[in-house]
Amino acid sequence: MPQPGQELEGPNGYRLRFVSIDPEVLVMEATYAQKGWLPPEHLHPTQAERFEVLEGTIRAVVDGEERTYGPGESFDVPAGAPHQMTADTPARLRWEVRPALRTAEFFERLYGNPPDPAALLQEFAGEIQMTRT
Repeated sequence: MPQPGQELEGPNGYRLRFVSIDPEVLVMEATYAQKGWLPPEHLHPTQAERFEVLEGTIRAVVDGEERTYGPGESFDVPAGAPHQMTADTPARLRWEVRPALRTAEFFERLYGNPPDPAALLQEFAGEIQMTRT
């Protein structure tokens, strides 16, 4: 069960720390140790996200519109909006997901010992869906 303060490690020095977890909002802090790659386009059917760049530069594509954000800037991703994002430089951001649903559990499983990726996506289809196969 995910806990506030827990840190997860992803590829290429990516780190995700749970700041607070409750049913209304999941607050996380993501750190990119280096320039990242653009992950697959996806959406969250019933969840909205808000990102605030704390350090570095983040490139986001939301509903087909690409934009770069720097320190102090924030952006929202509405529920159901296809999106992708990555760091253009080493970066750190604050990330809120509303409602939280099982998103913390999804990331814990993804960066822990994930089962078959297709099975993971099927199990968490209420939280995340790929827009392309």
